[in-house]
Amino acid sequence: MNVRKIITFTEDTHSEGGRPVDPPARTAVVLAVIENPWAGQGFVADLLPGIDEVAPKLGELLAPRAVKALGAPVEAYGKAAIVGLDGEIEHGSGLIHTLKFGDHFRRAANATTLLPAVEKRAAAGTVFDIPLKHITDATIRSHHQSIEVRVADGPRADEIVIGLAAAAQGRPQARLAPLSTER
Repeated sequence: MNVRKIITFTEDTHSEGGRPVDPPARTAVVLAVIENPWAGQGFVADLLPGIDEVAPKLGELLAPRAVKALGAPVEAYGKAAIVGLDGEIEHGSGLIHTLKFGDHFRRAANATTLLPAVEKRAAAGTVFDIPLKHITDATIRSHHQSIEVRVADGPRADEIVIGLAAAAQGRPQARLAPLSTER
């Protein structure tokens, strides 16, 4: 696995809807810009050897960084794979849609639900939104949120941006009724 850079973003929301948020709502994102392990190989029918080689290392690298950047217990989380223009969306999907990657974050966050995800092919500097959901119950509406990020110089055509996002709470000033009220 060739990592070009790791970027960490944190965001603290102090006010939402004209009202203070106390304590401030914190979200954190950690992104790794890596060389696409299938770059230059044309169509690769069996992605499993590359997945087995790279996905566990990425999960091990990013999960503790995301939790540390958040600096609080994780309540919501998500993941992303943005593939450079010379790659396939399946390359990013293969790396993040495996327990070999996601279980590192689940353990670090004491989570049990599947990680919501975004994956797409895009040029360097493309803005993308990472969806987040509650770590133990994906039906908790207050924790359905997203965080917008971008890497100014990535992914290059032969790279993939892999990311993990975490929130220490639900959306600031969340007011939606529980899902059970609609049944």
